[in-house]
Amino acid sequence: MSTPQFGRKVSLIIGQDSGDALDLSELRFRFDVRRGDLQTPNSARVRVYNVSPDTARRAQREFSRLVLQAGYPGNFGIIFDGTIKQVRRGRENQTDTYLDITAADGDSAYNFAVVNTTLAAGSTPSDHVAAACTAMNPYGVTQGYLPSLPSNPLPRGKVMFGMAREFMRWTARTCQTVWSIQDGKAIMVPETSYMPGEIPVITAETGMVGLPEQTQNGIAIKMLLNPSVKIGRLIQIDNASVQQYEYSLNVGQQAQNERIEQQAKLQDDGFYYVMLAEHYGDTRGNDFYTDVICLAADVTVLPDSFRDKAAVPPDNVIKRFG
Repeated sequence: MSTPQFGRKVSLIIGQDSGDALDLSELRFRFDVRRGDLQTPNSARVRVYNVSPDTARRAQREFSRLVLQAGYPGNFGIIFDGTIKQVRRGRENQTDTYLDITAADGDSAYNFAVVNTTLAAGSTPSDHVAAACTAMNPYGVTQGYLPSLPSNPLPRGKVMFGMAREFMRWTARTCQTVWSIQDGKAIMVPETSYMPGEIPVITAETGMVGLPEQTQNGIAIKMLLNPSVKIGRLIQIDNASVQQYEYSLNVGQQAQNERIEQQAKLQDDGFYYVMLAEHYGDTRGNDFYTDVICLAADVTVLPDSFRDKAAVPPDNVIKRFG
């Protein structure tokens, strides 16, 4: 998709899973949504200005869900849907009060869902994922995208007792996938593939800000806020516009250079897997952007030779697969 980004649209609704809700879209608010293909649940922080005391009290006592939509006409959609974890009231200056809302996507399922079941002989990884997702259902998380997993059946029955996240983690590791919770759905994506779906084309005409940059963490891209950019899917850019990384001349850094060359390599056809995405904006300010970090669509797990030679990575390097 290549819809031009013009004419902002934003919607902020807080309420209960079923029942009353408040539409705060007409008020001024700032938001920061952080999403990734990591197991850690996605988060959102929203600051709403000058709400009435009654609305503030209801937000603190009654409401449990937050849905934030943003974008432009023709490209408008959900950028966060999750559970409210904390609501705080405060004053920014003598005239402006605020309501801070912190929310997480699948946080309760990640922290509290427990599997307690036994599978008969012949179970497969798909059955293990289904059992873990069933345990997450009471906490508002259902099974989402699942690729073709190995179908080798277990010769014996399998006892599953423990945290659902641990069984998801174990299955993902043995099947060479990564798992995460996105908008209330537990998804798995192969380490060397991606989720099917529409592929946004990011150019200067469709909202790209500045130029993409090759970093040690991946390809960093800034654009006008774009809800069609989804974790685990692809985006397309012009490879000729990527500012390339400068490798160190230090002999001791050669192993690290080789790792970066493999991990943050450029894709010949310009297709990149979205690993991290941050949406942030201000309904009465200038900010209205999406920052992403991507990997080449055919990126593979680094060979053991790189792991053996590489020194301890710097603290600021994102660990892609763990």
